[in-house]
Amino acid sequence: MWKRGVLWLLVLGPLFFASYGFANWFTGQRADVGSLVFAWEPQIPLWSWTIVPYWSIDLLYGLSFLLPACRREMDRHALRLLAAQVICVACFLLWPLRFTFERPPLDGTFGLMFDVLMGFDKPFNQAPSLHITLLVIIWAMFANHTRGLFWRGLLHLWMALIGISVLTTWQHHFIDVPTGALAGFVCLWLLPLQSDTPLKQMRLSSDPRRWRLALRYGLGATLCAVLAAKLGGAWLWLFWPAVALAMVALNYLLFGAGGFRKQADGRFSPAATVLLAPYLLGAWINSRLWTYRRPKPSQVAEGIYLGRLPAPHDLEGFAGLVDLCAELPLQRTPPAYCSLPSLDLVAPDALTCLRAAEAIEHLRHHGPLLVCCALGYSRSATAVAAWLLHSGRCQSVDAAVALIRQARPQVVLGPQHLAALQSMIDAQAGLEVAHAG
Repeated sequence: MWKRGVLWLLVLGPLFFASYGFANWFTGQRADVGSLVFAWEPQIPLWSWTIVPYWSIDLLYGLSFLLPACRREMDRHALRLLAAQVICVACFLLWPLRFTFERPPLDGTFGLMFDVLMGFDKPFNQAPSLHITLLVIIWAMFANHTRGLFWRGLLHLWMALIGISVLTTWQHHFIDVPTGALAGFVCLWLLPLQSDTPLKQMRLSSDPRRWRLALRYGLGATLCAVLAAKLGGAWLWLFWPAVALAMVALNYLLFGAGGFRKQADGRFSPAATVLLAPYLLGAWINSRLWTYRRPKPSQVAEGIYLGRLPAPHDLEGFAGLVDLCAELPLQRTPPAYCSLPSLDLVAPDALTCLRAAEAIEHLRHHGPLLVCCALGYSRSATAVAAWLLHSGRCQSVDAAVALIRQARPQVVLGPQHLAALQSMIDAQAGLEVAHAG
């Protein structure tokens, strides 16, 4: 495996110096290079010794290729680093910024290290900081392969020091750090080590409802971005919710529920958690406000309950959970768990209904089972209705929906939900006829 890592280094190394050097040279010829500096930044101290952790990322870059345990992990790690290079260099060329502080002369070993650095690192390549972007990717790789409390603590301490060093060596302004971290997490989200990339799941939706929802989230992202750009200062943090809302819009338009990166254990990947954090907070508050007056699950049949996405204490008494919620992570999973992520405000399709029915039938034998989505009003209600039909407890969609509404009057099942359930029944009937023939 190390030979493949060496081959990747032979490709990425020259590409790094060529693209980074070109961006430096090209931007140095321009007269329109500005800067973005906050008033408090001159208070950042110059700690010459932090050039050591700053330089150490080059060593860690090479060592990171010794860690992957399989070809897939190696290639994904290399592609993450390649994506980081492409994203950052593109930003350097499109929106060039200049570092404005004048560093005083430095003596000794640290001064020599600064002189070597200045030989190829010019003050033009700023936001997003490629140093920070690469740090996020390398940090994630080392964290995946570091065991033991002491070694993990040492790893996180040193990586954090590298992150701080871009400021205390006077190499970057503050704006470069969060934008660099953002670019790094985009690379992690785009190229997961284990599961498929969202690009592989990309399909342009033909559902008008998904288009309308994508438009609403897109407008929200645009509003946040415009306010951030117009107001500046602390308002620049609005770019974070702008990115989160833009990603949600793309999920509705292109990536589907898989774009949220909800894992088999109900949690989100670290990259998705960071990128979507403002949206996740809003979605969680929304789910609690809508269910404030009726937080407890409703029993639909013996051992089958319908409710909102549970907090850890809400799982007491349940042996299993079928989770239809794509946009919120689960903090704790019961012994028997199945995740079937579905988009909010969009009816699950017939195949999802069938899978949910089969999951409910399988997991209910472990004990009391909770079927949930964000509110417990639509997606999870559709799943329970699918189980009632699939198991033969109800003979029609209307009968299944009536039983659920009797147990939980707040459920909202529109024409799309009913059509998906009917499609599931028709597909099952067709299979039975085919088998009989």
